[in-house]
Amino acid sequence: MRLAAAVIVPARSIIAGDLGPNSFVTTMPRIFAVVNQKGGVGKTTTAVNLAAFLALEGERVLLADIDAQANATSGLGIAPVERSPGSWDLLVETRPLADCIRATSVPGLDIVPATIDLAGAEIEMAARPGRELALRHALREAEGRYDTVLIDSPPSLGLLTLNALAASGEVILPVQTEFYALEGLSRLLQTIQLVQRGMNPSLKVGLVLLTLYDSRTRLAQQVAAEVRAYFGDVVSATTVPRSVRLSEAPGHGVPVALYDRTSPGARAYSEIAREIHRYGNTRTG
Repeated sequence: MRLAAAVIVPARSIIAGDLGPNSFVTTMPRIFAVVNQKGGVGKTTTAVNLAAFLALEGERVLLADIDAQANATSGLGIAPVERSPGSWDLLVETRPLADCIRATSVPGLDIVPATIDLAGAEIEMAARPGRELALRHALREAEGRYDTVLIDSPPSLGLLTLNALAASGEVILPVQTEFYALEGLSRLLQTIQLVQRGMNPSLKVGLVLLTLYDSRTRLAQQVAAEVRAYFGDVVSATTVPRSVRLSEAPGHGVPVALYDRTSPGARAYSEIAREIHRYGNTRTG
């Protein structure tokens, strides 16, 4: 399957001209939505580990977990009894952001934790005017407190993902280098375009990551080549390999940076975070 055939959206209108965070005034954080409606592509792994390595670069980072599976929350060691108030309260009960934040084991990294209650958030918010903008309004309180906000969105294109896109300046798109990973990409890009047209004109695809990459297989090489040909410079030069350590770290409640910083997966996310961090400094310096 060729990517050009699978993805028919005219991508140049939604792809950033260069890798990096959204345009922002100096006191506003960069806000990234980590999005892919297909599960198992490394979305949460990307959100958690980029957040951790950005914090280790000296940034003040907030990770907002709005996925009812709460994998980012458990992956950062937040116990179930410590998860409320969290993103449910932030979005549905309109609690202040400050009430919903927890510190993590990574210095400089905080999280808005998720709970299974989020599975019913779309129903609870359905009749609310401006429901797609709830997260954007909530994150205004992050001004001056954080340098970067990453949003771990659900593996779907529902209301919570729309909230993530409406609140963000750029999308981080993890793409698994396997055949079926290309399917559904067209719908995701169409959704990004709709959000761009209707509620967030500045939204761009700012970073595409090739995840679960196995350089030994021809298929992975072919998918990587087609993704790079289609998305251009927004595809990170650093690929994220399959890594046992990346899979093991969440079971210990820590990002891979604290579990095994020398592992191939850790080195990959560290380099990608440095790339984002360097770019952010050039935009604010």
